[in-house]
Amino acid sequence: MSPHASLQGALGDLARVAGQWVAGWWRIVRLAALLLVLGLSPSSYAAENRRALAHHMVLDTAPTLLWFTVLTTLISVVLIRIVLVTAVSYDLTQYALEMVVRVLVLELIPLTAALFAALRCTIPNGAEVAAVRARGGWSTWSPVGMDQLRREVLPRVGSGVFCALMLAAVSCVVTLVVAYLSVYGLTTAGFAAYTNTVGHVFSTAVSLIFALKILFLSITVALMPIASALDEAPSLGVRTSAELRGLVRMFLIVLLVEAASLIGNYY
Repeated sequence: MSPHASLQGALGDLARVAGQWVAGWWRIVRLAALLLVLGLSPSSYAAENRRALAHHMVLDTAPTLLWFTVLTTLISVVLIRIVLVTAVSYDLTQYALEMVVRVLVLELIPLTAALFAALRCTIPNGAEVAAVRARGGWSTWSPVGMDQLRREVLPRVGSGVFCALMLAAVSCVVTLVVAYLSVYGLTTAGFAAYTNTVGHVFSTAVSLIFALKILFLSITVALMPIASALDEAPSLGVRTSAELRGLVRMFLIVLLVEAASLIGNYY
């Protein structure tokens, strides 16, 4: 084979892979838009669907919230202690609390909450959706598929978003309380200085970026595993590949959201 033919073959393979990559993302965007429309439609919240949504929200969030709160509390105590001791040793005590709030509350906890919700809630929900679709054999875009999206898929996506939001919100509040107690102890004498420091960190722009970051991370980890389960026809060999591609897509979007938040906060 000539070098020219080899180059053409390589370019053809590259174009085919790029086309498949773009087509996969386009299918994910279509599914996300469809689920968004269904989520905003009042007809999706009939009595049966509301019960399914409430069931999944409680089932997915309640056990996960307890363990994640305990875990983040223990990790926060250790990290806050390390930061405080290090700051004292370098005579940088005045910056220790602000560093704790920025590193833990702004950056680590939202990301950890989203990934924890994905592992405990949304990835298993994606596997359940794949199993339901395999049993029923329905197409996503058929009338039967629309009914299944309302009945089986939308409650799981909603519960995944709710789970990630609750984990992030509760853990951030607990970490702020732990940070105050670690610095000032059981007294209200440092409340004014503490709220001033937290308010300095959470300016208007940072608060907006922080809220959008948590929201987009929650939507990403809730949607991507389930959208990947609906992306292709149910098949054992293809299903495993689709799940792996879904995880790659999810981590890629999480990385982009994190990068965007860092750029918005510090540049």
